[in-house]
Amino acid sequence: MYNKDLDAEDSPLKNNDVKSLENNNASEEKDVHIKKKSKVTRLSRIRTAAFFGSLFLCLTAVFAFSFIIPCPVRPFSRRTWSVQYDNAVGYMFLATEDVNEDNVQDILFLFKADNSSNLNMSCADGDLMSPCFFLSALSGTNGSSIWISPVSDDDNIQLSQCGIHNLGGAGHSGCLIIGNSEVLLAVDSKTGDILWRKPTGIAFNSVVIKPVLKIPDMDEDGIEDLMIFLTNEHELQSAIFSGKSGDRIGQTCKIDNEKPSGLYTHITKSKAEYVLFYSGSTIKGYSVNDLCAKTAGQPSKLSDAKRDPEWQTQMKDFIPIASSESSGKILYLLNVPGSYYNNILVVKSEVSELLDGQKLGPLWSVNTTDILSKPALGYFKKDALSILMEIGIGNNRKKVIIVDSKSGTLQWEIEMNVGTARQNPGVLNTGDHRSTFLFWGEYSTDFNNTMPSTENLYMFHPSQANVLMHLNSHAENIIIFGAALFERSRHACYVLITGPQMMENPGNLTVSKRKLKEDISNGIVIGLGTEYIDTEDIRNHFFRMRYSSH
Repeated sequence: MYNKDLDAEDSPLKNNDVKSLENNNASEEKDVHIKKKSKVTRLSRIRTAAFFGSLFLCLTAVFAFSFIIPCPVRPFSRRTWSVQYDNAVGYMFLATEDVNEDNVQDILFLFKADNSSNLNMSCADGDLMSPCFFLSALSGTNGSSIWISPVSDDDNIQLSQCGIHNLGGAGHSGCLIIGNSEVLLAVDSKTGDILWRKPTGIAFNSVVIKPVLKIPDMDEDGIEDLMIFLTNEHELQSAIFSGKSGDRIGQTCKIDNEKPSGLYTHITKSKAEYVLFYSGSTIKGYSVNDLCAKTAGQPSKLSDAKRDPEWQTQMKDFIPIASSESSGKILYLLNVPGSYYNNILVVKSEVSELLDGQKLGPLWSVNTTDILSKPALGYFKKDALSILMEIGIGNNRKKVIIVDSKSGTLQWEIEMNVGTARQNPGVLNTGDHRSTFLFWGEYSTDFNNTMPSTENLYMFHPSQANVLMHLNSHAENIIIFGAALFERSRHACYVLITGPQMMENPGNLTVSKRKLKEDISNGIVIGLGTEYIDTEDIRNHFFRMRYSSH
């Protein structure tokens, strides 16, 4: 029989070795466990430290941005303001631009005054005779003067154009002024400083045609140059000037023997640029590439790809676009965006038509006998472009119509008294992909026109097609009116310059800005139908409306 004690006596070290081995194994496992536990503990401490460190950094950043680093202060814009000038006359020029870089549009305008006017600048400061023209910038937030600069002592201003980028190499926009045809003046939009003043070398009796055309850099100084069109007696000419220095490039170039009424630039389907001159019922097109080459007396910096092949097949001395048999005198040309390229709206004194911007064939026409103002583009339906027109219908009455830009079909119309303002309508795009239309007149059911004429501003939005909002009335003579979005998605306003105008005796000239919401709050809701309308609900609807720059 097996005896454990005997076995132990025969091998006395056996059990001790086994126990020792077991103890050693246990000790090793314990050491490994302790080491693992130590590593886990150390890792846990690192994670904890990282968490609290990150938390501390976040709290520090929040504290810094909240209490130490000041947040940018958004400028406070007054709802309405007005500025008056004594012994002054107004001029038909108005532009908006963020001059002082506070993200609010400011106002640029021209007026004529003498040294007796209450200004902090005199004609003598610009080495000019009194009275003289001043170009001024007013803050869009409160109407304070940003700068004022004397620019010309001529009897009239032939051309005034702002928003010309990098004029004079300033890195931002500038304004170009031509008094008589002998002097060309560039003004810095940010400061009002004169960038350059250069003689044009053009005959004194020449008449400049608006606008100035920006062209590629012909003198290779890194700045785009300027092409000016003018007429000398009945001859149409062109001249090029350096956008950086104002120096003349090349010679005066004869384009045509016919004096045009105006000009318009058009981009074809192939992105080629053409200048269209219109006179009577005829439109003549010229390639910008060719005009640059002829005027500068050197090959154009534009490539041949900037000539449209389809248009060039029609080229002789020029490209005929509208035949002389077309009815009515051409008053305006407008760009009307199409699906792939811009079309051309030809506004005539009898019938207006939309031309295909590439093939130049008529797309539709509408009766515009006695058209009263330049048409405006907006959106009656969501993302569907429309055209607003004002057409006289006799007895001092007019019809305001909105037509679809693709088909020319009537979308909305209203009749009213004309009034004496005769200002172009304004359009402000709204956040619902439609537009607010602003126009002047007098809505009245007095078809015999026995009521005295007043200057009333009306607002129409397609979301309330049976409603007209009477915003304001003005007794003063209105020189120019403009609507603009002064801040992105907010602060929709209109600007008025009222008082004596050119060829009138100097007097009190007023520049005012009014916020659209201010006039909506105090405006009158006019129902155009027979059904009941909740005027307060409609007023609140218009007041809550947001605006878009697109």
